[in-house]
Amino acid sequence: MMNKAICLVALLLSACCTQAALAQMQTQAPPVVPGAKPVALESIKIHASAVAGNLEGNAVERDVLVFLPPGYKKESKRRYPVLYALHGYSIGAAQWAREIHAPQTIEGAFASGAKEMIVVLPDSKTVHNGSMYSGSITTGDFESFIARDVVSYIDAHYRTIPERRSRGLAGHSMGGYGATRIGMKHADVFGSLYIMSPCCLSPRSLGPGNAELSKALEEVKSPADSAKLPFFARAQLAAAAAWSPNPKNPPLFLDLPTQAGEAQADVLARWAANAPLAFIHQYIGNIRRYDAIAIDVGDQDGLRTDTARLHDVLDTYGIANSFDIYAGDHTNRLGDRFQNHVLPFFGKHLCSDAGCR
Repeated sequence: MMNKAICLVALLLSACCTQAALAQMQTQAPPVVPGAKPVALESIKIHASAVAGNLEGNAVERDVLVFLPPGYKKESKRRYPVLYALHGYSIGAAQWAREIHAPQTIEGAFASGAKEMIVVLPDSKTVHNGSMYSGSITTGDFESFIARDVVSYIDAHYRTIPERRSRGLAGHSMGGYGATRIGMKHADVFGSLYIMSPCCLSPRSLGPGNAELSKALEEVKSPADSAKLPFFARAQLAAAAAWSPNPKNPPLFLDLPTQAGEAQADVLARWAANAPLAFIHQYIGNIRRYDAIAIDVGDQDGLRTDTARLHDVLDTYGIANSFDIYAGDHTNRLGDRFQNHVLPFFGKHLCSDAGCR
């Protein structure tokens, strides 16, 4: 019989990555809002000190898209709250903008009454197509890149309100995982959270192995080899680089959760330690600091069960949060959700007063 391998790999990432594959499809844009005023887009690069020295060779100068509200240039003394919105696996900031139909949806939200804010889309794509918004010597520390490098740069170069209650964090799929993880650990930086269809929340038990997949992963020796892998297999390399780095295991500097089809218990334990539903209980005090938390997921999304569990944990601790199961799958309603739910949520809850504390 084939030895048991990991359902932690097969299930933890299958929801993340099968659904992320759908994110490559074109999403539907909501109707244009009449009279919407244009926002200004600035495409910049931010030096990621937290990513410097990573063993994969991921770029330290990171692409970031900044959407400035209609009044930004006209009202030269006005300061704005900021929303940081995190993309999913296998895409970067530019494709994330297309999936949420920015700038149209940002303009539409403001025209429909949402308070104006700066919207920032940082790029966290890596050699294996995704950082998991985690920190490792192999990928670089993308958790700190978001919470420290990006935030400090935006505060230094734009007219922000540099207070936690004026900063929001949102993300979809892998970005939803990032918003959950970073939100729990960095409540001193952000004041409101919106978690969209988060992947990879739960550790899993053992299940049937896949010797062919294990063999294919073990044969990868370079980024070029990785690029040839099927979507799901490449996503496992991304997770391994983020959650089980090994600086003494070149050329990829990571430990795989299976070897020759057999589960590696120590690696599985490291992966499980990165599952938010496993470590959330350590951060309840941080989570209580948030002014508002929203969670949503489509009724046809394979991530619905774990997303509901996240909501249930918050409810168990008496932490106020809204939970919306809407009609849709993992991606088809992204434009509508961003324009008509995410931005209005932050418009309501982010502090727009320069005296915020």
